[in-house]
Amino acid sequence: MPRTTGELLTLLQLEQLDTDLYRGPQPETAMQRSFGGEVLAQGLSAAYRTVDSDRLAHSLNAYFLRPGSPASPILYVVEPTRDGRTFSQRRVVARQDGRPIFSMVCSFHVHETGLDHADPLPSDVPPPEACRPAAQVLGERSARRAAFWEMEWGALDARYVTEPAHAAENGSSRLMLWIKAESKLPDDPRIHQMVLAYLSDISLLSVSTVTHPVEFMSPALHAASIDHAMWFHRPVRADEWLLYDQASPSASGALGFAQGRLFGHNGVFGASCAQQGLIRLVDRA
Repeated sequence: MPRTTGELLTLLQLEQLDTDLYRGPQPETAMQRSFGGEVLAQGLSAAYRTVDSDRLAHSLNAYFLRPGSPASPILYVVEPTRDGRTFSQRRVVARQDGRPIFSMVCSFHVHETGLDHADPLPSDVPPPEACRPAAQVLGERSARRAAFWEMEWGALDARYVTEPAHAAENGSSRLMLWIKAESKLPDDPRIHQMVLAYLSDISLLSVSTVTHPVEFMSPALHAASIDHAMWFHRPVRADEWLLYDQASPSASGALGFAQGRLFGHNGVFGASCAQQGLIRLVDRA
């Protein structure tokens, strides 16, 4: 995964190979498969290359079909499904080594005025400065040291408001993080949406395991994202603190389901997301 914001931005700068065909670079990583948030962000970047500049994404729905390999680039094929007066839709298929690994449908909208209401920022949340870095927490809870997480999550500054151990003690399938890009991003709102898509996958599936006696990313659990949906409500900056409020209302049949809300530090409700993923217990007998 990218170690700096600059490396993250480089990942979003796709190379155009042909009409509606793009190639995305891969970062250096110790992970054995590509990070799902990376493919989400690159897929959105590819779709944006085919949409008029007055239209911003308002939703995306994606499926992770096969694990991506960090050893080779990913190709993105964009199908311009529809361009209407105020909406545009695009279908994106990511391919690697001749096989589809990811598909996504996303919709774009010209800004319009209308009804406006929103959930408030959760109350009694400590500021980021009072919360421990996610790398430190994960270094204590997982088989990998904090230095590993600092390297893999280097492009982001993430801090647990609710630590997994405390959530487990309280019997709550809910986690909150403060999160942002580690340094300033360009002002382009499309870039901020891509980074929101990237970071939305960072911890969402893990919430479905916190009340169970198993560690996420441990050898006792096979976990993988299956599908991911996201809705962009209002512009928020991904290089300023965001509160990522996540909850898992259900886990069953080796599948975990989780929902998330992203708030700007000023209380603006920026985006929602939902994900279902595999959480299969591994019999190590």
